[in-house]
Amino acid sequence: MHRTMLLVAGFALGGAFAGQPKADLHQHAVVLYTDRSIALSDTGVDPAHSPDVLWVRKTDLPRINEFELKPQGACRADVCIPVEKSMTRGAYFNLSAFARKVGQTVVVDRDARVWSFGEIPLVRGQFVESRVAPDFEAPDRTGRLVRLSDFRGRKVLVLTWASW
Repeated sequence: MHRTMLLVAGFALGGAFAGQPKADLHQHAVVLYTDRSIALSDTGVDPAHSPDVLWVRKTDLPRINEFELKPQGACRADVCIPVEKSMTRGAYFNLSAFARKVGQTVVVDRDARVWSFGEIPLVRGQFVESRVAPDFEAPDRTGRLVRLSDFRGRKVLVLTWASW
């Protein structure tokens, strides 16, 4: 009876008795995508223990890149990309494998656990073909946030400048 309780307690502690340290089970990570920085408090461990591979919770995917897992694949608006079974594991999704599949550039800082994902070519093409700029917001001269969508239907000239 005590052995069974010990095994149950081990799994409750995160599988420390299964040969995997508790610290490896639910690691934090930061994902940079477009103009967002998404802090993740719970990421999965890669079965191959590759430090460059990021497994995120399936429920975090819409927050990261606006994709949602559906039976037909990872979908965003009217675009669905088929997902192999190897890209999902329980409640987790292999975001690194998805990036490779869609041709998305990824840069990883292993020590800081930061993944920076570039544009998804398939999604970027929608803006080029439709000639509709993606919505964004920026402060005006008085500090009030103004969105590009506020000017929908009117011609807009956007000037940008950077000091670097």
